[in-house]
Amino acid sequence: MIRKALWLSATSAFLTLFTVGGHAEDRVVNVFNWSDYIDSSIIDDFTKQTGIKVVYDTFDSNEILETKLLAGGSGYDVVVPSGNFLARQIQAGVFQKLDKSKLPNLSNMWDVISERTSKYDPGNEYSTNYMWGTVGIGYNIKKVQAALGTDKIDSWDVFFNPESLAKLKDCGVYVLDSPADMIPAALKYLDLDPNSKSPDDIAKAEEVMLKIRPSIRKFHSSEYINALANGDICLAVGFSGDIFQARNRAQEAKQGVEIGYAVPKEGAQIWFDQMAIPADAPHVAEAHEFINFMMKPEVIAKSSNFVLYANGNKASQQFVDKAILDDPAIYPDAATLEKLYTVQPYDPKTQRIITRTWTKIVTGQ
Repeated sequence: MIRKALWLSATSAFLTLFTVGGHAEDRVVNVFNWSDYIDSSIIDDFTKQTGIKVVYDTFDSNEILETKLLAGGSGYDVVVPSGNFLARQIQAGVFQKLDKSKLPNLSNMWDVISERTSKYDPGNEYSTNYMWGTVGIGYNIKKVQAALGTDKIDSWDVFFNPESLAKLKDCGVYVLDSPADMIPAALKYLDLDPNSKSPDDIAKAEEVMLKIRPSIRKFHSSEYINALANGDICLAVGFSGDIFQARNRAQEAKQGVEIGYAVPKEGAQIWFDQMAIPADAPHVAEAHEFINFMMKPEVIAKSSNFVLYANGNKASQQFVDKAILDDPAIYPDAATLEKLYTVQPYDPKTQRIITRTWTKIVTGQ
């Protein structure tokens, strides 16, 4: 009896250790991505196929992500910074190089996009593209018609001209809370280099923004989606795919809200959101598996079909909805691409000027 009891006790201890060890070895990947930026079924599919649990958190500004990355110890394994932020974060040493031997689906990437993203990440050593798009103007077609007498917007003038924007003040204007997007747009409107680091040029952009500040209801980088869709506002400067999400939500609600999107004729920013692995990521192997999974053509196409953004995966285009692939506002034609500019990272001195400038603009003081 004593022997049996001892055997049972030992067996029980072994099983307990095995179970605890099994839980300790459960595989996980911690992802930090933009809000409203993935079809959640993709996460479920990844877990089903790999057994890796995904802890998925969201942010709505590059500044929030950057603060966490520069502080270190974020606990995230995959993050999605925009290209201009990625470039200076690489310089700060916050990322590790991708192990491309673990990313066979890199062969699916689109050279046209990879060439552009290499401006931020030479050789695409630290990142690969998730989505890309433009910064433009989303608007409520009927409300703009009532206020301005036109149902089509094609110029930054409707936003940066104080007289025009004042006519839209009462029906509501939202603007991205992002100096890296808005200051270059103001410079472009003024026919200046959107990448200018000149304090005088930045001051001119500030002056333009302060003149229209009284007509801006809110600075936020994601709330304009629902605000547009619900008819609560009539204009937003935002990211292309977000505007299209607003358009689709409005159509589904069937409340008569029609949303348009304009890539201003003067030119607009083309941006790239890149998947990268922090240098101190706790689950590096799982991070590579997640990124490789996202680069499967049918997977990233599913994401594009959901979020209405173009992606940098050439092989995925056969799976992208034709209406999306053929929409020049999402996949711009050659003529539009020529007018699109990229934004380079600010050096520390310029960044301080930009930060002070943006604070003055947002507070209106």
